[in-house]
Amino acid sequence: MLGYDLLKHINDNYEDIPVIIMTAFTDMQAAVDSYGGGAFEYMPKPFDLDDAIQIINRALEDKPKTKGLKTKPKTDIIGESASMQAVFRAIGKLSTTTATVLVQGESGTGKELIAKSLHKNSPRHDMPFIALNMADIPKELVESELFGHEKGAFTGAVDRRIGRFEQANGGTLFLDEIGDMPLDSQTRLLRVLSNKEFYRVGGDKPIKVDVRIIAATHQNLNNLVSQKSFREDLFYRLNVIKINVPPLRDRKEDIDVLTKYFLKNHSDSLGEDLRVLSKEVMDAITKYDWPGNVRQLENTCYWLALMTPTQNVKVEDLPEEIKDHEVAEVPSSSWEEGFNNWVTNVATSIDKDLLDIVNPKIERIIVKAALEKSNGKKNEAAILLGLGRNTLAKKMKELGI
Repeated sequence: MLGYDLLKHINDNYEDIPVIIMTAFTDMQAAVDSYGGGAFEYMPKPFDLDDAIQIINRALEDKPKTKGLKTKPKTDIIGESASMQAVFRAIGKLSTTTATVLVQGESGTGKELIAKSLHKNSPRHDMPFIALNMADIPKELVESELFGHEKGAFTGAVDRRIGRFEQANGGTLFLDEIGDMPLDSQTRLLRVLSNKEFYRVGGDKPIKVDVRIIAATHQNLNNLVSQKSFREDLFYRLNVIKINVPPLRDRKEDIDVLTKYFLKNHSDSLGEDLRVLSKEVMDAITKYDWPGNVRQLENTCYWLALMTPTQNVKVEDLPEEIKDHEVAEVPSSSWEEGFNNWVTNVATSIDKDLLDIVNPKIERIIVKAALEKSNGKKNEAAILLGLGRNTLAKKMKELGI
């Protein structure tokens, strides 16, 4: 019996038993299927044993289980990194709810894709998904876009217009770049979220709506609240559940699989032969910082599929900004010179065991840097270092960390 079959069997016949799924599958569908099938928790391998113990204790305390969705929607979100596993896990966990979600991430990281996945994997998946980018709308038209207007409400309002809230009734309204919403419109939005009703611009009849809100921003809303350009009460109303989407430079282990995915898709759509990237090309693509994130990588793959003259892509075929970055990335030798001087000084003061003295100091710096980046999560630090979780624990003990 497969794991998901066993989950269904337990869920159907022993509803009081919480099930924790531990799996080597690391795509978003695995998380959605786990939570959708009634799992109490989903843990992709390798995992932190301390986290596992906490989850088991929580499962024993929380007997009631949430029933899952019957459908298994697909997703276009790709990633195998620990940071993306956290995103997948959040989407899976939210698959049986309609909670308000705030998606935080830089431009091009895929915030709208995540919003669509939240909708597709929710009880509202058969209802409308309506998106509105606040940064694209002139200030004077924001309320008309959101709430609609009556005929004659203002100059140019020649007909009644249905706003995005009414269009999204029963479904999901995605408010992208919420940090760009004008303050007066924030006040009206807060009132709608509180009362679940609104008036069209120029209207005198309240309109009831049932809408799930997913908001997204590339800005730090806490800073905007401090600057009095974003309402604090609206921030707390939107920030019920927060999903942080990592920039591509912080999940470089996903670049290879993303590049292959985008190249195949664009080669197929353009009717071109699938481009083959040499190791040197992939090294250059991986080293690049991708300020435009996944969107920029996809556009680059489209460019390669369309513009490279042969099937085998060479470094000189890459866009200029990536080639220029390669040149700029040639490391300075200053740190090497300093390190060399330090090792030389150590060597002159001892007669043996130089490696035994130097290596632990180097390893300690590297391990501490990995732990700092992962906020102390041993599982994520182990992945970053290329070690097993138990090996990292042993290494930390040896180094006195």
